[in-house]
Amino acid sequence: MGFLTHRVERSQIKPGDHIYTYRAVFTYSHHGVYVGGSKVVHFTPEREVNSSTETTSPNSYGLMSSLQASCSIFPDCGFRQPNSGVVLSCLDCFLGKGSLYCFEYGVTPSVFLSKVRGGTCTTAASDPPETVIHRAMYLLQNGFGNYDMFQNNCEDFALYCKTGLLVVDTGGVGRSGQASSIIGAPLAAILSSPLKLLMPSPVGVATVTAGMYCMSRYATDIGVRTDVIKVPVEDMAVNLGWAGHCEEVDEDKEASNQLIAR
Repeated sequence: MGFLTHRVERSQIKPGDHIYTYRAVFTYSHHGVYVGGSKVVHFTPEREVNSSTETTSPNSYGLMSSLQASCSIFPDCGFRQPNSGVVLSCLDCFLGKGSLYCFEYGVTPSVFLSKVRGGTCTTAASDPPETVIHRAMYLLQNGFGNYDMFQNNCEDFALYCKTGLLVVDTGGVGRSGQASSIIGAPLAAILSSPLKLLMPSPVGVATVTAGMYCMSRYATDIGVRTDVIKVPVEDMAVNLGWAGHCEEVDEDKEASNQLIAR
């Protein structure tokens, strides 16, 4: 367990793990679920996936475009359903040139608050690996709705696969700790600004701002918030209005089951 992140070696990850890697000089992280066989299921904006057949340059998520054409090791690297942002990639293509990190589950509140950067851990417990992999492979065939940076992003996808938890209030921030950090930092600065009148010391203001930032992150963690519910993956399309986003057929089910076995 690292102080800020949890960097691991490839030999340390297991099927069902939530993994991530940093892009653009640690500006943001990209998340996915390791399903075994050096393969990762992850969620990207649909437009990024659809544009992959037109160019071989890296897109904004650090993924090599035209995965199926450029990956000579795994023929099924880049597999996805039409109009879906859920993609199956090999571990090499998922990481690009980045390092490998493992998202931590079931951490204590003190450990959570010590991680200054969001998107690295949660107090919520993970479900068994076989359940996690089932959700990821099911969503590979059926989609995960429309990508949204703040409400439905790659970290949200991995968090759902690991816990089965969805946020009821679609008007608020999603489960993503990374998104919460982006929102929490400006909010903490705004809330602490009136205190400048009472705390002339810059150190005092900085301390209060940091405290508010950490508490805002903790309040939006799926392990403590009350606006989340457990939703079976088979019921997501009906409950969230995603029915018809991706057509499910028997051949696709068989294909997804064979992807792990290869």
